Amino acid sequence: MNAKLYIGNLSPAVSEADLRSLFSQEGTVTEVTMALDPVTRQSRGFAFVTMATPELAAAALRNFHCYGLGGRHITVTEARPPQEPKGLMSEGFDFGPSAPFRPDGSREKKRRPSARPSRPRGGGR
Repeated sequence: MNAKLYIGNLSPAVSEADLRSLFSQEGTVTEVTMALDPVTRQSRGFAFVTMATPELAAAALRNFHCYGLGGRHITVTEARPPQEPKGLMSEGFDFGPSAPFRPDGSREKKRRPSARPSRPRGGGR
């Protein structure tokens, strides 16, 4: 198991110090990182807590998952490694090779005859 834990469903009133004091009941906490909104500097509702050993992290997961903190029941799971970013819109999408460009507007598509019987055009009703 990983020593880093994901803590979700946090109340905006919960601080890093609150998380450190709670998880230090299980053992040594090496790092607490709370996700904050860059504009308002308020909590985004989740944080990461790194315990000293994977065994302490497993014990904290068992004891604090669904624990009541700040008026909410927090979620404690093992943190996953960060994923590679998907890329920027300017880089395009990976749909494979595209059809060749024809500047004259010609198409190789053929029209198929309609399955409906044709009716005379014009003349109105």
